[in-house]
Amino acid sequence: MSAYSKLAASAHGRVTKSLSATRVAIQVGHCSKSAKAQDLVQYLEASSVLKEVDIVTTGCDGACFAAPQVIVTYPGGTRAYFQNVSESDIPNIIQTICDCETRQPSNDLEEFYESQYLLLMAGVGLVEPCDLDEYILSGGYESLDKVLRMKPEEIIQEISESGLLGRGGAYFPPSRKWSTALNTDSDNRFLVVNAEEGEPGLFKDRHLMEGIPHRIIEGALISAYASGATQCYVYINAEAELSAERIICALGKAAEVGLIGDNILDSDFSCAIGVIRGAGGYVCGEETTLLNTIEGLRREPRLKPPFPVESGLFQKPTVINNVETIANIPIIIGMGASRFSQIGLDTATGTKLFSLSGLVRRPGLVELPLGSTLRQIVYDAGGGDLQGKPIHFMAVGGPSSGLLPMSYIDVAMLPGFLHESGVVMGGGGVMVMDTSVPVMDAVKSFAQYNSSESCGKCTPCREGTPRLVELLNNLELSTKSSEDINKLRDLCEVLNGASLCGLGQMAGNVVLSALHFFRDDLIK
Repeated sequence: MSAYSKLAASAHGRVTKSLSATRVAIQVGHCSKSAKAQDLVQYLEASSVLKEVDIVTTGCDGACFAAPQVIVTYPGGTRAYFQNVSESDIPNIIQTICDCETRQPSNDLEEFYESQYLLLMAGVGLVEPCDLDEYILSGGYESLDKVLRMKPEEIIQEISESGLLGRGGAYFPPSRKWSTALNTDSDNRFLVVNAEEGEPGLFKDRHLMEGIPHRIIEGALISAYASGATQCYVYINAEAELSAERIICALGKAAEVGLIGDNILDSDFSCAIGVIRGAGGYVCGEETTLLNTIEGLRREPRLKPPFPVESGLFQKPTVINNVETIANIPIIIGMGASRFSQIGLDTATGTKLFSLSGLVRRPGLVELPLGSTLRQIVYDAGGGDLQGKPIHFMAVGGPSSGLLPMSYIDVAMLPGFLHESGVVMGGGGVMVMDTSVPVMDAVKSFAQYNSSESCGKCTPCREGTPRLVELLNNLELSTKSSEDINKLRDLCEVLNGASLCGLGQMAGNVVLSALHFFRDDLIK
């Protein structure tokens, strides 16, 4: 019996013993913690009548509008759903469990779930994040076992044929990074999982780390094996405490059974995985800035070339992949490149996680095939406008992108520019604003954020981003002449064309898109 078969058999034996018990899952994520979801766990655990009930803490399934959620699963598989739970709801939940009553999710929850295509988020909200047995029972680490009997080049070919593009914002094929690192002569190579995610309105990576950390660990191990790396670091945002806590817990569980360390699953592959906390700041998400902070240097980008895959961490070949990218890897290996490539579009395969926030009925994390429209995100999943207030515009892609009017609600969400004014999908953030939010306020907020987050290394960004804020303030106070508008436009073009890294290169886009679509709102 293989090492993985032994793990699977052992996990099955332990989990089947608990199948006869009623299971109560309390979803605790970075969103629901603010609504005191953690307290619900303590209240339910303290109940004397629930001693035979399996009470577990899970991640958030993406329905942030319904948080905190409690989902009761009875031995026969039927369920009772509770949303927006508070302490006062605990007696009703306990009574429902004692009477074995079912309770359907609300219409909002059903519509939110039914509109999606779940791959990455499958199981999140139901499974205990750090529990290795549960993950293995759902097929976890089977993809790792499979690739350890393949050559690295075969894995790279499989990922290439799947059409997977990176999910960090630049959409560069991970297979090309792996291939370059593997073929660069070196005595050592590194893999870094970029979990910085410092962009406002973006919370996709945190949901994955908090909800199903073993999927990220498995993806990281496969990526490391394919690229020839023997040391992996998960670089987590300094403020993402729960993400770090659950990744570290899952790493410990995996290491205990030999899934991390020497001779993984009795193979010749050895790989260590450690966690590094981010230095803070939006710019740390830029891959070379990230490397500098790991090495103890200033949080500022490096000149390229050389690119990290050739000379990165400690001047060794280094693959840097985003959390969402990494989480796709075991899924692709499991279902096969051919099947995965049929999801989405020919030029953009698979699903994408969209962080939906703002003035919308159902804010949360939405998973849809690439090529889905803003309408599917904002209306089908998000439920549309809040309290009947008309949606005015959508900030897509965060401060490094721009604003789109309602006339673009049917634009397909794809890598690259969604509009020539500079609007991009980026990491997948979608902020919805109604007519109560002035366009100028949104533009100034994003411009101020970029100015505050500039690392100061290059002159165009260091001097240009605060000057952009100044011009916007002057525009608001002045007669708003065409000369003022031209100064704004010229500065944006200099910023975008002359800055060293992506922060400065995209900092002018929010202004350029606003000038294109909402000029009258800015100059009236």
